[in-house]
Amino acid sequence: MSEKRTRNLPTSHSKGKGARVCRRCGTHRGLIRAYGLNICRRCFREVAPKIGFKKYV
Repeated sequence: MSEKRTRNLPTSHSKGKGARVCRRCGTHRGLIRAYGLNICRRCFREVAPKIGFKKYV
């Protein structure tokens, strides 16, 4: 008789773009990971002056 074989699928992504999300809005697109920011480029433009980036004042 044929037995149905199952395999253990991962419950979460540990690697890749889907594993990292923006701290503010939760998107995975355009993520800035430098300096441990982990925010998307759109949110970065909004909060850059507050966190000390002078170029975006």
